[in-house]
Amino acid sequence: MKNKERHVFLECTECKNRNYTTNKRARAEFKLEKSKFCRFCRKHVTHREKKL
Repeated sequence: MKNKERHVFLECTECKNRNYTTNKRARAEFKLEKSKFCRFCRKHVTHREKKL
């Protein structure tokens, strides 16, 4: 049985640090984007998906 999820990093759009990891469906064609807290910027910022 194949794995239907893959691991991705969430990268801060301001400081470019990779702060979070999460799972995403392997066949999803969209880029994951969430508003998360960045401990380096010390505020809530949009984080975008980057590959491992």
